[in-house]
Amino acid sequence: MRYILSIISVLAFAVSADAQRVLSLKECLETGLQNNYDLLIVRNEQQIAANNATAANAGMLPTLDLSAGYSGAADNTTTYPREGESETIKGAYDQVVDVGVGLGWTIFDGFKLRTNYKKLQEMKTLGVLKTRLEVEDFVANLTAEYYNLIQQTLRLKNYRYAVALSRERLRITEARYRIGDFSRLDWLQARVDFNADSSQYMSQQELVTASRIRINELMANNDVTEKCFARDSVIDVNSALKWEELESNMNELNSELLIANRNTAISELELKAIKSRNYPYLNLSAGYGYTRQLYGKNDPKGRGTLGPNVGLKLGFTIFDGNRRREQRNARIEVENAQYTQEQLKQSLMADLATFWQAYTNNLEVINLEQQNLVAAKENYEIAMERYLLGDLPGIEMREAQKSLLDAEERILTAEYNTKLCEISLMQISGNILEYLK
Repeated sequence: MRYILSIISVLAFAVSADAQRVLSLKECLETGLQNNYDLLIVRNEQQIAANNATAANAGMLPTLDLSAGYSGAADNTTTYPREGESETIKGAYDQVVDVGVGLGWTIFDGFKLRTNYKKLQEMKTLGVLKTRLEVEDFVANLTAEYYNLIQQTLRLKNYRYAVALSRERLRITEARYRIGDFSRLDWLQARVDFNADSSQYMSQQELVTASRIRINELMANNDVTEKCFARDSVIDVNSALKWEELESNMNELNSELLIANRNTAISELELKAIKSRNYPYLNLSAGYGYTRQLYGKNDPKGRGTLGPNVGLKLGFTIFDGNRRREQRNARIEVENAQYTQEQLKQSLMADLATFWQAYTNNLEVINLEQQNLVAAKENYEIAMERYLLGDLPGIEMREAQKSLLDAEERILTAEYNTKLCEISLMQISGNILEYLK
């Protein structure tokens, strides 16, 4: 019987473990990077940009066409010779049959073809950077939500502890009320505090559930209500970040800055493409075909031709009315792109400095609150001893309990805020993917 019960217990545990997934941060990130819909879309857009980066799309390759045709006309034809009478042929049905292969190739277009190819290559690189930026945003968001789940779970644990403390206080108060040591007011106040803590605990469960749903959504889980739990039980803060490294990495690795740099390069190539119209162009045409003409009532009855044809066309656009205006606008676009890049760099620097200040301050707050937590625990233990002896009123006992819970709440909030600052600093410096390791 015991053996059967053991098997049932194991099976029940296995079912429970399967229904409630325990995930590490790395597992969450790997699942999300594979399934998240935003990432799937941006990767497809990157592939489109890569597919477009070809010499053919830039117009550098020749075109080869195969064509065939037939035409016929029934006309009344009148011939007027220099001497003699005119001759009229009615209902003459003339026909033309042709088939051939044609080659067209732009040999030189004022460097526009080469410029277009470089632009397509820049667009390909831009697609890669946009995908990287989307991945970094995703990693930052999911990492923040993962630690938010830890924070909300720890807060739920604290509230559960508060309920346990209030329940114990209510038990003591009720027992002493019945023997006449405490008044009914003390008992009612203990009941009110217990109910308030229980209500707070129930409300906190909603926040934990909301965080789980958000994580499932980011991971593109089909069942967004699936119960998932963070494998980590504490908010591990990295206190070893250095300002000089963050600043240097931001200038070299930040995806937004790299994208802005590519946009500036694309604007310069667009200006170069417009300037290419100041140069001549050279086109090559070649073909090989057969043409047969059939005459209705004339002699000769028909005529056929078979053979190759080659032609070169050299041209120069002297005036088109828009070239100078387009060049001026393109120069302005290049200037705007450079301004945008400098503005972005300044904005990122401001964000980096702001988060760094908050990060260092929160590290100090954590140290201070850890000391406060030790004092609050000792204060609560002393208050409980006096409360059990009847030397401490219920209101003061509640204050000691509240001080302990507030100290736990402050240190939890400080740790989470520090973690958010850390995530932001890692993202701005281009090192956010370190969380995947």
